[in-house]
Amino acid sequence: MTKATCIQLAAGLALMAVPALAQQDFSKVEMKVVPVSGNIYMLEGAGGNIGVSAGPDGILIVDDQYAPLAEKIKTALKGINPGQLKFVLNTHYHGDHTGGNPTFGPEAPIIAQENVRKRLESGTMVRGEKVEAMTAAGLPVITFEEAVSVHFNGEEIKAIHYPHGHTDGDSIIFFTKSNVIHMGDDFFVGRFPFVDLDNGGSVQGLTDNVAKVIAKVPAGAKIIPGHGKVSTLDDLKKYHSMLVETTGIVQKQMDAGKTLEQIQAQGLPEAWKEWGGGFIKTDFWLATLHESLQAGKKNPAGSTHH
Repeated sequence: MTKATCIQLAAGLALMAVPALAQQDFSKVEMKVVPVSGNIYMLEGAGGNIGVSAGPDGILIVDDQYAPLAEKIKTALKGINPGQLKFVLNTHYHGDHTGGNPTFGPEAPIIAQENVRKRLESGTMVRGEKVEAMTAAGLPVITFEEAVSVHFNGEEIKAIHYPHGHTDGDSIIFFTKSNVIHMGDDFFVGRFPFVDLDNGGSVQGLTDNVAKVIAKVPAGAKIIPGHGKVSTLDDLKKYHSMLVETTGIVQKQMDAGKTLEQIQAQGLPEAWKEWGGGFIKTDFWLATLHESLQAGKKNPAGSTHH
């Protein structure tokens, strides 16, 4: 990976993985409530989108953004439903999805895939940047290996582990009656995703996981992405096409003996250029593809980034 690419990622890590963000100003962030379907809502603020089930049983949230936003999140939730917070689900360990855990953990049990607790409890490294361990109050108290269901507000809410995608602890949340799916950071709308290769992520695994979700998405489902607007199956299919096609482009160039620098110099076709307008720029996405494909060659049975 080039030095410039590493610098680019390091500059952006504060937005994606680091729980303590003293250098960011959250005072002007406003929480936007977006109705999704029935009693399911999405909260937009800073960081990953929050999913909300609000009904007669109270409130369940999926992810909780950054710690300084916890009080704003509480206010937004009260505006949806005055009921008590009963459950918190984490889609993965990154700080823009779990930063509020220490605030919400004492109020409601936090549920996550077992690798999420491991990474939050021990801390980790992402591209040379240290991610500090989570305080005990913010750790998941209920963990699972493959799947768990919460029966709440008149429906089964299923959290299913999809391994080695964005990270090694990703869960996708299915609101089965409401016909809503929260994808966490396995889905970025119209933008190249961050794939955490240092913590079990894999572009190949992510591509396979998205294909598996597409195969089981019911007709008319609404999809909450980790980042971006509420989406449809067609949006998810376009995202999958990007993963498949850009991977194929880089693989072909690698097979031809081209270096990463040559691949970056050539860039991507016009159809995918606008996807580099987010946190992950085109050069970094190409570097991620290159590294993930190299890792796949060394360990074809699975990701080498455990």
